[in-house]
Amino acid sequence: MSKCALKVPGAMALLLAANVLAEVRVDYDAAERRWRLTNGWISARFQLAADDTFRFLSLTDLRSGATWRAPSGLLSSPIQLAVDSDAIDEETRFRLLRQSGRDLPNGGRQQTLVLEDARRLGLVRLELELYENQPVLRYRVRFQNGQPHRVWVRAADMLGWKLEDRGAAYRTFWVNQWVKAGKEGNFEPEERRLPPDSSYAEVRSGAHGQHCGWLAFRDEAGRGLFAGWEFDGQATAFVRQFGPARYLQLSAVIQSLNHPLEPREEFAVPFAFVGLFQGDWDEAGYQTQRFVETALAQRVPENFPYVAWDSWKYQRAIDEATLRRNAEIAARIGVELFVVDLGWARAIGDWYEDRRKFPGGLRALSDYVHSLGMKFGLHFPLAEADAGSPVLRQNPDWTSSISYGYYGARSLCLSHRPVRDWIVAEALRMIDEYKVDWILQDGENMVKVCTKSGHTHDAGDSNYANAVDGINAVVAAIQQRRPSVHWENCEDGGNMMTFNMVRSYVTSIAADDSGPLTTRQAVYGVTYPFSPRYADRYMPDETLDTYTTRSYMFGGPWIFMNRLAEMAPDQLAFAASEVKVYKAIRGRVARGRVYHLTARPDDARIDALQSYDEASGSAIVVAARGPTAPAARPLRLRGLRPEAIYRVRFQTDPSESLMTGAELMNKGVRIPLPQARSAEIVFVDPLWD
Repeated sequence: MSKCALKVPGAMALLLAANVLAEVRVDYDAAERRWRLTNGWISARFQLAADDTFRFLSLTDLRSGATWRAPSGLLSSPIQLAVDSDAIDEETRFRLLRQSGRDLPNGGRQQTLVLEDARRLGLVRLELELYENQPVLRYRVRFQNGQPHRVWVRAADMLGWKLEDRGAAYRTFWVNQWVKAGKEGNFEPEERRLPPDSSYAEVRSGAHGQHCGWLAFRDEAGRGLFAGWEFDGQATAFVRQFGPARYLQLSAVIQSLNHPLEPREEFAVPFAFVGLFQGDWDEAGYQTQRFVETALAQRVPENFPYVAWDSWKYQRAIDEATLRRNAEIAARIGVELFVVDLGWARAIGDWYEDRRKFPGGLRALSDYVHSLGMKFGLHFPLAEADAGSPVLRQNPDWTSSISYGYYGARSLCLSHRPVRDWIVAEALRMIDEYKVDWILQDGENMVKVCTKSGHTHDAGDSNYANAVDGINAVVAAIQQRRPSVHWENCEDGGNMMTFNMVRSYVTSIAADDSGPLTTRQAVYGVTYPFSPRYADRYMPDETLDTYTTRSYMFGGPWIFMNRLAEMAPDQLAFAASEVKVYKAIRGRVARGRVYHLTARPDDARIDALQSYDEASGSAIVVAARGPTAPAARPLRLRGLRPEAIYRVRFQTDPSESLMTGAELMNKGVRIPLPQARSAEIVFVDPLWD
């Protein structure tokens, strides 16, 4: 349980905080105007200095003792804004007006400091958050216009930090998104040496961006820091090292920001977070995922992640009879979610069922799916509309400045208020009329570019407006009214992989419909910054074997995207047996700690991902041998208790063995992959005393 902020003398406050092991504490030394936030894992210190500048002082890992300090002789502050031509940053002088604290769900506490700019430009609200047992500081800045006239927020940096580098050498790490159908990015991890000459290690994130909204860096001793930012629009982040000046700089700038503020109106910089780790990139990912699942991510429904079926293998040539045949088979093999993909409506943007395809009505199909014990989902590219659809015939100016050619449709400007209101109303009607349990959100660039002066957003503020007041506001409004409906993120594949996305969606597609190898490659990269449930997979094959099916088993929902009605009986029986396997391991994989045991998947080598469930002390490994890979060598596992004895068994091979954790981690286990294009699941369970 979090504790309220205390106002006690400085030395006493620090002594009290030092005795706390896990509770979130905020201590304020009024004489020094200094704050210390701690939760037993990390400690963050800030100060309103004698010269009235607001400063970051240090961030300490209380487990390892590693401390990241502001550079000597330089100021560092999380407050980084530009309003009109005025900077509000580490050199701005403030007056503390008030502060307050409140408890947050899941063991968190937020401390809000209200600062007034000495120039009377406005009020700055700095919100600082810690959560129990999390090595992460989450924060955001809000600015309220104090002028009697409109002003514009011209710049905002979500990661405005300078850190002492201690003369160390650093390596950086980040991950691509699924870019242009995988042609320019399939979640490749990128690791680079950070040059000390102030060169950038750059991350371009957000919808239609190149990279996931996350980065990490560490020194040669494994002392590291990771960062994520909660913004779906485009941002450019970087870390760089100024070797001669002995400091590191972090930044994540919102692109093309030009947000108008009327008097007393407020602008919110999106939340960001920084966290500490000691170890390798798997450790950075693990600590990120622990925090996100505790503090940010959408709650999951029961028995999640689902086994699902999606109609896209039929493309748009779907009809009621075809879908009923597939639904009956899907239920029989163990599918839990039945999704009707693009092609069900009269047209994109005309969100009524096509009666030529569904003479009995889409509601009748939904009722049939529900009668079979499955949930019913619909594909919904909400930000697109066909030029001939009623909405665009009546409102031709509702389009964004750039259309992205999504199956011939025009793109809509979601930050234009009438568009937003119409989409929300259509979505609510659609959900209610067709009894929708699941929405597969799709489209090409969910944060549209629109520079039209006749819309309700500022013509120069498209990126922020179409993210925050556009897609985010639309989804939030629908979810608030229909909270039992769960959403899957898809931006023509795994794009918009941000830490704002996780707040709205229970899962996200990784690589699109793309085959076993490409899928394993995508899951490999996604599961550094994101927990496995944010890597769902589409399997399109009608001819199945264990290499195929098990290439899709590690991650979130496993989505069959094949013509079930055309599959042979023995193939359907095999699919049903593999679904049972997946259901037996899905929970442990989804909640487990991910270890990347091998290099990124490739046809010429064996690849393996491990999930370690701390609650049970057990591990699951999914391994695959590509078409040209040589025979398997022993594979060393990770994260086990060295002294414990484990029972090692396989899903297919009947052999079993007892091994100590030390043996499994040092010598490894030989996984039976006797031939090319084979896959195996390894179960490693402790024998408790």
